[in-house]
Amino acid sequence: MMNINELFFSIQGESTYCGLPCIFVRFCGCNLNCSYCDTKYHSEIKLRLSIQEVFEKIKEYEPVKLVEFTGGEPLLQKELVQLINLLHQDNYTILIETNGSISLNNIPDFVHKIVDVKCPDSGAEDSFLTENLHYFDEDRDNLKFVISSEKDYLWAKEFLYKNNLSGQSILFSTVLGKLEPKQIVEWVLRDKLDIRFQLQLHKYIWSPGQKGV
Repeated sequence: MMNINELFFSIQGESTYCGLPCIFVRFCGCNLNCSYCDTKYHSEIKLRLSIQEVFEKIKEYEPVKLVEFTGGEPLLQKELVQLINLLHQDNYTILIETNGSISLNNIPDFVHKIVDVKCPDSGAEDSFLTENLHYFDEDRDNLKFVISSEKDYLWAKEFLYKNNLSGQSILFSTVLGKLEPKQIVEWVLRDKLDIRFQLQLHKYIWSPGQKGV
């Protein structure tokens, strides 16, 4: 059985799929405790469903065929790959948002991975599993840096340089209420970084604390 906090239909608020209608499955539990976590409620189990039951609930939103697994940390769900394969057979585009601390080696190549690299202010600076860079495809996946200070920005910039990363697949975003978007944009332009800046679109459409969006 899979432990689910919420399953809902909304607009994709982040990643290179931003703005598209998307089905979200928020799984329960996380192995990190980030300072800026905006889904502390993820630990509340609202649904316990079999793989087939999750699949049927996702299909209720057809003809939309874009689905994202988030959390918490979805890679803690032991049956996740089975659900992924079932959806793939039915021609779904599948996104996974993961905190970067768990190996991606078992995730099929066709999945679009949105992988966090935790900056210092998150309190989980050392959590990123470096081997996950081997499973990162710049033409398909995203690396996401959530930034709340100049210290975070400089750390993220150094991470990119050290690992020879750049391009539209690299996402910088702000912690809402901690840092003005304009400030990061000014730093990016000053340093001529080859990255993509993004806002959490759903937090501007709805109230930042609203669930199910």
